[in-house]
Amino acid sequence: MSDLYGYATLVPLPVVLPLFAAGLALALWRHSRAQRTISVVTLTLMLAAGVGLLVGADAGPVVVHIGGWDAPIGIDLVADRLSALMITVSSFVMLCVLLYSLAQGVADGDEQAPVAIYHPTYLVLAAGVSNAFLSGDLFNLYVGFEILLAASYVLLTLGGTGERIRAGSIYVVVALLSSVIFLVAIALVYAATGTVNLAQLATRLPEVDPTVQTVLQLLLLVAFGIKAAIFPLSAWLPDSYPTAPAPVTAVFAGLLTKVGVYAIIRTQTLLFPDGRLDDVLMWLALLTMVVGILGAVAQNDIKRLLSFTLISHIGYMIFGISLASEPGMSAAIFYVVHHITVQTTLFLVVGLIERRGGSTSLDLLGGLAKVAPGLAILFFIPAMNLAGIPPLSGFLGKVGLLEEGVAQGTPLTWALVVGSVLTSLLTLYAIVKAWNKAFWQTPPVELDTSVRLPRGMVGPASALVAFGLGLTLVAGPLYSYSERAAATLMDGVTYVDAVLPDGPEAWVDAPIAGGDG
Repeated sequence: MSDLYGYATLVPLPVVLPLFAAGLALALWRHSRAQRTISVVTLTLMLAAGVGLLVGADAGPVVVHIGGWDAPIGIDLVADRLSALMITVSSFVMLCVLLYSLAQGVADGDEQAPVAIYHPTYLVLAAGVSNAFLSGDLFNLYVGFEILLAASYVLLTLGGTGERIRAGSIYVVVALLSSVIFLVAIALVYAATGTVNLAQLATRLPEVDPTVQTVLQLLLLVAFGIKAAIFPLSAWLPDSYPTAPAPVTAVFAGLLTKVGVYAIIRTQTLLFPDGRLDDVLMWLALLTMVVGILGAVAQNDIKRLLSFTLISHIGYMIFGISLASEPGMSAAIFYVVHHITVQTTLFLVVGLIERRGGSTSLDLLGGLAKVAPGLAILFFIPAMNLAGIPPLSGFLGKVGLLEEGVAQGTPLTWALVVGSVLTSLLTLYAIVKAWNKAFWQTPPVELDTSVRLPRGMVGPASALVAFGLGLTLVAGPLYSYSERAAATLMDGVTYVDAVLPDGPEAWVDAPIAGGDG
């Protein structure tokens, strides 16, 4: 731990910095330029802290005991390879989305309008995401989700239109249901084990009755499955995300569902490594992929189409988790990084399409390839990446999943392999359909050639496109990092040893709080 002490100072920053900056931005609500500066600087510092943690966590988990209270008594923030990778990617994505939204506000002439609440809320959202990734106990993870809920509802209903309020109401009801289930699960976990600390739970849950373990695991999977939009708990997403402004939809689609996926990865590998419900996860992965992509194929609006592909490709991540092996988990981690980047990019580019073509309905678009060839390229590259065209990162992640599915060779894994290939082909079909209608078909109304896309919006979208291509160029080192992250997750002992000060043995038979001892 002494070698990692310098990195320990970075661990709280992704949570503390945006919370402090949110308060400062709210205090300066009359000064829009100051708010913009605070937000950009804060997210840049978060990105720098994430890169530092990426390096530090590669040598071992970096743990901070908040307030000096050692685990399992105090609140722990833990940066291992997985959480450091998620912090880094999410910070970069949120920075690009913020820059895009600032340019959009200037272009629309409303930079003075919602900015007073937009910046503080966006920073609170960033803090909630970081807190969830770094949390070392279930209750603090719950707090992170609640921070996300509060901030995301404000961002989702920004502008106060009837459609957004309706969509926001659906989102809040579903999110609150998930939170209630999660809270019940936490209460039952504490009743069964006397702790909510993840490391200590890893040592105590094996001693709990298997039936009780199964109930706790199911409750946590349902809570996280709603947040991750796993079928059949995903019906809320296509009606909620497309109504929000393009930057909000982009950050929601790219990040918020991945927080749910992250929580599933963490609990499945650390708390329930016996694979009791792996077959259930495989069926859910298969249904999520197939049902989601069939929904996408039927859509005639680009935002809704992408919302259904978002659901569908969550299935690939659950596929990797359900394989319960290092190769499967490393492929899932790689695919999470890829999908955060590509899905965010596509929603930002769709915002540009809507601005240039005046709509996101494929029936009302057309001819954009002629009047905006640069925009055509910005859409084409991440769209092909999403479809898994070689040699892009989407293809590499899918190949890793398929190889492990074939290697395990059970009837269910073979069904997942077939479902994955079918989903990839249907994704390509849906994307090509959208491409042809938006960029090649004759537009129903002649396009206004005087419309110009703001450089401030094109720049961040282009940066994300380049970042997505960069994932392909650094696929070797990134995949190696994912493999090391998967090895740490599947091992579990490394995490527990880093968090519990006296080693796991000292806490297995420790008195359970509220019990007889």
